[in-house]
Amino acid sequence: MDGALWIYLLLALTSAPPLVPNAALIASAGMLAQSGELDVWLVFLVVGGSALAGDALVYGLGRLAGGRVLRWLGRRPARRTALGWTTERINRHGVPFVVAMRFLPSGRLIGGLTAALVNYPLRRFLLGAGIAEAVWAGYSVALGYWGGAALDGVWTGALLGILVSLLVAGAAQLLSRATPSRARPTDHTS
Repeated sequence: MDGALWIYLLLALTSAPPLVPNAALIASAGMLAQSGELDVWLVFLVVGGSALAGDALVYGLGRLAGGRVLRWLGRRPARRTALGWTTERINRHGVPFVVAMRFLPSGRLIGGLTAALVNYPLRRFLLGAGIAEAVWAGYSVALGYWGGAALDGVWTGALLGILVSLLVAGAAQLLSRATPSRARPTDHTS
């Protein structure tokens, strides 16, 4: 198999499942596209399309395992609260909320499962997920593409892409630990 085909395959395999960190790989593919070794539009389509396929799979798994997932979520108050919060927002805001979920930690997984559990329409979910994945794939590939052009070197750009990915992941981790989770008080008057 040609080297470029391996890269496209690796991009597809790492972009489809949620929670797989592949920002450095995508940025590197963008740099390879800038240098002419890959096609930038094909990189964008593979990354965005496989991520959308992964979102559809999460939604489908949520539909298949709905009862078991709801029982698991119901075991702890924090999980019930999180499900209630997400359910209320997806029902109130619809597609814009589905788009926004993509950019929250674990949002692809939580958003897809919640949409399936509350019977949010598949077409509307895929519309929101498609918009989100196009934006995400666009800026992820562009970071490598323009970074490679600005740095005038694939290895320098790859190193910078990996460094930026690690910094973003570290910052997200620090924010998630520093932000206290707030459970809504329950109403005991009824």
